[in-house]
Amino acid sequence: MPNMATKSKRTPMSDEHKAALAEGRNQGRSVRRYLEALEAHKPKRGRKRTPDSVQKRLVRIEVDLETADPLKRLQLIQERLDLRAELDAASTKVDLTGLEKEFVGSAKAYSARKHISYAAWREQGVKPAVLRRAGITRSR
Repeated sequence: MPNMATKSKRTPMSDEHKAALAEGRNQGRSVRRYLEALEAHKPKRGRKRTPDSVQKRLVRIEVDLETADPLKRLQLIQERLDLRAELDAASTKVDLTGLEKEFVGSAKAYSARKHISYAAWREQGVKPAVLRRAGITRSR
């Protein structure tokens, strides 16, 4: 009796099926990268801090560090690290145009395949103009 573990009952995938899988992966990658970029650069709530106000706070932290007890010093050091990272992020401009272009090319087919509505895209933060360019409308 032949060993069933080594014998495969699967039929080989057609080239069309392989191409469809690859296209789906590419669409998903384009959509994911765009949504991740949107989320990473979403405006924060509250009053915006300016680079000048961040610098002033950094100067104040340096002064406070000299007299702080160990626990407060630890908190001030972390705040200083956070503020420096915030300054670095603010100085780095993100160009979403390339990611947006890929998204626009993939989103309609991805949306149809995954049954994702206009409202879901909007709630995720995709702008109406981008959805319009992608061919995703409010009506289904």
